[in-house]
Amino acid sequence: MRKIDIFDTTLRDGEQSAGINLNTAEKLEIARQLERFGATIIEAGFPASSPGDFEAVQRIANTVKNSTVTGLARAMKHDIDRSWEALRGAEQPHLHVFLATSPIHMEYKLQKTPDQVVEAAVEAVKYARKFFPLVQWSAEDGFRSDREFLVRIINEVIKAGATTINIPDTVGYATPHEYGDLFRYLKENVTGVEKVKLSAHCHDDLGMAVANSIAAIENGADQVEGTINGIGERAGNAALEEIAVALHIRKDFYNLETGVNLKEIKRTSQLVSQLTGVVIQPNKAVVGKNAFAHESGIHQDGYLKNRETYEIFTPELIGETTAPLALGKHSGRAAFKDRAISMGFDLSEEKLNEAFMEFKKLADRKKEITEDDLYVLFTERQIDYSDMPIYKLENVQVQYGTANVPTATVTAVVPNGVTETVASTGSGSVEAIFNTLEKLVNGKVHILDYRVTSIGKGRDALGDAVINLSFNGETFTGRDVAQDVLEASAKAYLNAINRKLIKDRVLAAETV
Repeated sequence: MRKIDIFDTTLRDGEQSAGINLNTAEKLEIARQLERFGATIIEAGFPASSPGDFEAVQRIANTVKNSTVTGLARAMKHDIDRSWEALRGAEQPHLHVFLATSPIHMEYKLQKTPDQVVEAAVEAVKYARKFFPLVQWSAEDGFRSDREFLVRIINEVIKAGATTINIPDTVGYATPHEYGDLFRYLKENVTGVEKVKLSAHCHDDLGMAVANSIAAIENGADQVEGTINGIGERAGNAALEEIAVALHIRKDFYNLETGVNLKEIKRTSQLVSQLTGVVIQPNKAVVGKNAFAHESGIHQDGYLKNRETYEIFTPELIGETTAPLALGKHSGRAAFKDRAISMGFDLSEEKLNEAFMEFKKLADRKKEITEDDLYVLFTERQIDYSDMPIYKLENVQVQYGTANVPTATVTAVVPNGVTETVASTGSGSVEAIFNTLEKLVNGKVHILDYRVTSIGKGRDALGDAVINLSFNGETFTGRDVAQDVLEASAKAYLNAINRKLIKDRVLAAETV
């Protein structure tokens, strides 16, 4: 059975989505989960773009062992050198170097002639191969490139030592027929194509990224690139969980395998959503909360008689449990620890104790503890922020009445370890909290977007707050969870501010 490699770019292309700003600890946590998910290659970032990206790529390269770790580089010696510094500790150092090849990109962005582009690509690949045993070369905007020119430049970079050739549909313009036909054309016309892997990288501007990726596979692509939940610039990238499940369910048609651990899909999707702050649309294929919902009476009747009447795969396939949880307010620590392990979490005794204490508090207030609740508790404590300067909310109190001015009082531990209490008013409870927190953080804050959704069902469901704000001119997204939506909102606000402080710490360390 033919094997298709899965190239995950959630931490690079996915993180380029507007409003997403992951710090190193969060990137490392996602990378560990992508390793469990079974990604063949993890693109950890763009080392030359910032000190934060360099640190993240380096730590991931030194941690992940069962997936190949790569970093992005422009066709420049500086980028390649910087990438080597970050990736040299990886099990199998891999570099992803790119250069635009479409007429519009060469003329307006690069301002180079086709001959100059070929020369730059060859020089970059040759230089990269001095360090890296594996070099992927990408023709940015490859789909809109002249086919004869594509063949010419690919011939040359293969001679220079490229081991993978990626042909992206960078702007999501292709149709499945056209994109598949391009791969067939390259298979038939590129000299030495049998020595390299062909890779597909599709964007979803017209909603065809997954279909285009599969069309490329059908026509000779050996690798497919994408992101978890399909996040990415503009309309996003091909959703890897959709591709993996499609190839599995229709194995009778495709006769392919990916090596993806399908039971890790739900957990991987939830983790990426929680840490990026990007909510998964309810009707999202495979991982949306309505993916297995049946509301129509006709559908429900058929489903009850035989699940296969309206379900082509079960929630269990992607690791979503539908069984009731045995944990409750009378559960002991041993059972709690066992559940953490069974869900794939590896917490220290200290972190496990913290999670257990929060679980007990939650169990006193909620009738039913769901797996989503536990997932949030465990994830919050698996990421280690202990060495980072952060604000920590101790208490938030709001005085509100329809005829009175809302007043919020906040007590929090500030980065120097001191506990401070501040108060302020607003036109509503949430605004009062935000005005109070702005006093606490001592900076200019503008709220750009704010939303609260529920985790699970019922009146006692946890509230999931996401805030996009600018702090002293820089934009950050914060997210946090609590049973009270006002508490969740305050914690999400401080989470966004903490991201600014963590970023500043990385920059300061790099300067030193």
